[in-house]
Amino acid sequence: MGLYDAYLATRHRLHDAEPPAHVALVVTERDLLADGAFDTLSSAIGWAFEYGAERVTVSVSVLDRAVAPTLVRELRRLDTPTETVVRGPEVDGGPEQGSPDAATEAGTAADADAPVRILVGLGGKAEFAGAVRELASDVAAGEITPEAIDETDVAERLLFPEEPDLVIKTGAERLSDFAIWQSVYAELYFTDVNWRDFRRREYLRAVLDFQDRQRRFGR
Repeated sequence: MGLYDAYLATRHRLHDAEPPAHVALVVTERDLLADGAFDTLSSAIGWAFEYGAERVTVSVSVLDRAVAPTLVRELRRLDTPTETVVRGPEVDGGPEQGSPDAATEAGTAADADAPVRILVGLGGKAEFAGAVRELASDVAAGEITPEAIDETDVAERLLFPEEPDLVIKTGAERLSDFAIWQSVYAELYFTDVNWRDFRRREYLRAVLDFQDRQRRFGR
């Protein structure tokens, strides 16, 4: 660790505010094409736990659905410090690629409790639409009435219902259709540094920025 990184780490350690317990990293298919990109992701997940996170969610947005299965295979080989689940669109006759139903069939109920969750090509709009379809089926089956539906009913039907405290996006100020429902009250941190140049100091800057903020949760 360099001197500047050590300085930032000391500021973090001495800060009065708590660090983010749930960190989300938003990367793109293009980000992962750079040399060393998977090693950077592995390191970033490690830094998150080193500096106080209890859960990490990674969203990998893709432009070409055909590359998603390859990314899923590579990400399942990722070296991470704790249990990790990777979800992506299913192929070979399964549900429509990119649908939340496909991801649900690919995983198990225990997956939602994994400390590290990586979603490949599963956008927030599709996830929310899947939750609405499931609610509509429950209404049609008489299991719930429309009047009784509340925020909890929607959240329980999402792929990963937990809300991140901090969302980090490199390279551009847009979220790439990530966790539309879950991120509504998250603190967003955008950095001009591209993913290939993302280092420990960039992560610490994001955490310190979070600790310096006064969270309002929509109030």
